[in-house]
Amino acid sequence: MKKVLVYKSQLLPYSETFIKEQIVALRDWHGVLIGEEILSNGLDLEGLDLRLIASSRKNAVQRLAGRVTRFLDIPFPGVVGYLARENAQLLHIHFGIEAVKFWPIARALNLPTLITLHGYDININREWWEAGNGGRVMRDYPRRLLRIAESEKVIFIAVSEAIRRRAIEYGVPAEKIVVRYIGVDTKKFTPAGLPINRRSRRVLFVGRFVEKKGCGYLIRAFAKIQQTMPDAELVIVGDGPLRAEYERLAAELRCRLAFLGVLPPAEVKKQMDQARVFCLPSVTANNGDAEGLPIVILEAQSCGLPVITSARGGATEGIQDGETGFAHREGDVDQLTESLVHLLNDDDLACDFSISARKRVVRCFDIGHCSQLLEATYETTVG
Repeated sequence: MKKVLVYKSQLLPYSETFIKEQIVALRDWHGVLIGEEILSNGLDLEGLDLRLIASSRKNAVQRLAGRVTRFLDIPFPGVVGYLARENAQLLHIHFGIEAVKFWPIARALNLPTLITLHGYDININREWWEAGNGGRVMRDYPRRLLRIAESEKVIFIAVSEAIRRRAIEYGVPAEKIVVRYIGVDTKKFTPAGLPINRRSRRVLFVGRFVEKKGCGYLIRAFAKIQQTMPDAELVIVGDGPLRAEYERLAAELRCRLAFLGVLPPAEVKKQMDQARVFCLPSVTANNGDAEGLPIVILEAQSCGLPVITSARGGATEGIQDGETGFAHREGDVDQLTESLVHLLNDDDLACDFSISARKRVVRCFDIGHCSQLLEATYETTVG
């Protein structure tokens, strides 16, 4: 069986379940997950073939060596030989930012390389990076990424057509980009609980509390809804730097909601089984950051939840507007409110959307089908 090394420096945040699921879904290739640090509060990695590389730089000598190797653009000592002994045929790096950091090692391994672009790694404006907003070491990130794109051994995977278009705008050659949806496990994310029309008027949001996720717009919309629909509920799963701001906004608008914090995947699934509508009102952040195709809206639809979203990629590819959910303009609270009212009030419409959402995800985004396409790309890449 052919082997692919799958790289992500930190293994693995809860928000990156898709990396684990993609590896598990491989059938004709053996995936080896490599990284530099296992997160103590991250995903359960049991069952994955895992390698930690020495560049984690735990002590002062290693940290100094790390700074020197980064400055000289050379691999950390010993790592290349360690990974070369895996006798892999392919390297797959998730996120362009990770590819830039890992490139000295990737270049030395001299393997055909796939780099998956997910969202912020290609959507954030070049000027933002070059101004040093991502840290001094990342000022030249755009230039280095485009230099990597010149390598004949590198192909990029875009997680949506929206990301492919953005990568081309960024300067990545169109012929070096292929779109491959990540997909979801439709056997794990199945409808459960009460039928949609018998559920309470509960709206669910799952996401990080950052600008691009747009949670504040949902709070504003829901405050309006509760004036005429006092039994409506809003449940928010997640956390992040904007939490205090959202709590103040909810108090100011007297919006009744529940902040549940970060939940493990199994608990998120339970929340989906109780909700009537899933909402992700994402926007383009001031620095250009935007969604690629949020996996969570596919998981929600796979569970039979109608989805309301303005997420770039999600609103145009992840849902079918008017059949599996509603798309709305970024930041348009009135349009968001109208869509929520429709699905919270109309039992027949909610049921129709629920059935169509599940069918479409099974047909277009099942991870088994998506993984077959990914493995076909693996085969094409190694020749």
